[in-house]
Amino acid sequence: MAYSQIRLKILPSVRCLFDKLVQVKVEGLAPHKHVKLRSKLVDDRGVTFKASALYKADETGLVDVCRAPSLGGSYTGVEPMGLFWTMASETPHSKLLKKNVLSPTVVEIEALSAETGEVLASETNERGYMTEGMKRLPVQEGRIRGVLFVPPGKGPFPGIVDLYTFGGRLTEPRASLLASKGFVVLALAYMGYEDLPKNPKKLDLEYFEEAVTYLRKQPEVNGPGIGIISISHSGGLALSMSSFLSGISATVCINGCSANTVIPLHYKDTVIAPLPPVMKNVRITDSGLVDVRDVLPDPSLENNRASLIPIERASCHFLFAVAEDDRNWNSGFFAKQAAATLRNHGKEHFQVVTYPKAGHFLEVPHMPHCPSGFHAAVGTVVVFGGEPKAHSEAQLDLWERVQEFFKSHLDNKGTC
Repeated sequence: MAYSQIRLKILPSVRCLFDKLVQVKVEGLAPHKHVKLRSKLVDDRGVTFKASALYKADETGLVDVCRAPSLGGSYTGVEPMGLFWTMASETPHSKLLKKNVLSPTVVEIEALSAETGEVLASETNERGYMTEGMKRLPVQEGRIRGVLFVPPGKGPFPGIVDLYTFGGRLTEPRASLLASKGFVVLALAYMGYEDLPKNPKKLDLEYFEEAVTYLRKQPEVNGPGIGIISISHSGGLALSMSSFLSGISATVCINGCSANTVIPLHYKDTVIAPLPPVMKNVRITDSGLVDVRDVLPDPSLENNRASLIPIERASCHFLFAVAEDDRNWNSGFFAKQAAATLRNHGKEHFQVVTYPKAGHFLEVPHMPHCPSGFHAAVGTVVVFGGEPKAHSEAQLDLWERVQEFFKSHLDNKGTC
């Protein structure tokens, strides 16, 4: 075979935003030839992620992964983005890390002869985070530490505070990609970043109030209210902000808790204690990993009410996203509890969306699934749950819902 005739194409372009779908095609193969496709990336920590799939060319010598089924490998069936979301780390329990969103995540894709393993063709997909003209502005304003993303154009745009997981380290991919959709997004750190304390004895809600005030004052932000997007531990922070602070119109809580967790939360004269864990509920999985799903008790029980966030005080819109196989904690139970509290106080401005077989880290589309990893609050590796395909589909669906939710409720109408 004349390998020079074989071409691997990534359409519509080898460069795209990280959340975009691409079409991978191999042309010029012998009719009905079996070919192995392999994808690889190295993240900002130096961890390698890989996936592979076996395909059979059609009678014209073409493999189009948007139409042809994978016959084996990391996935089977027709999965246009399977080479991306099925990537698994070579280092166990590693989550894909992207520190610097000014550079793309580079995915190498190769077509290999299924018989000999010889590389027939290759191409590189540069999956970026910043649209042309977007601004990335480091923020050091008073106590606030983070990064502000401003879309191109004159605006003004809806404003969103992006909060990430426990540890509070700055994570920019979601914030930058949301900004590419026409939002001004403040990725806000809250511990362990720059000069913020690594192991604070308390979290001060007034810090988050300063961040809300800062964002609302930006000339590119239209008002009067802003949005919050949160995941995991920051879900409780987002609910607390929505309950105590003014100027918040829409809050997304992804796999969060209806109570405060890990560290006491202070706001003026109010202290919300962390929900005490029940250590006897720790489980060890068949593979020897720690499962902490049932460690946090019901916060509505008499002994635990000091940890409950008074969400009934909030008057903004809520979107609760729940992964039903979240092993970090029982996020479905907590979301239902928050929804019931709102309903019991005559508030119906919320929605709960659930995703069967999805795990804890619901991220932006096509992000590789993270089934287990080191948990900063637990101090060891835990399972996070989820099946890769269901998890990937959940990420796709939620990403669209988040954008629609913010567009609907950050439109100059009412705030908390």
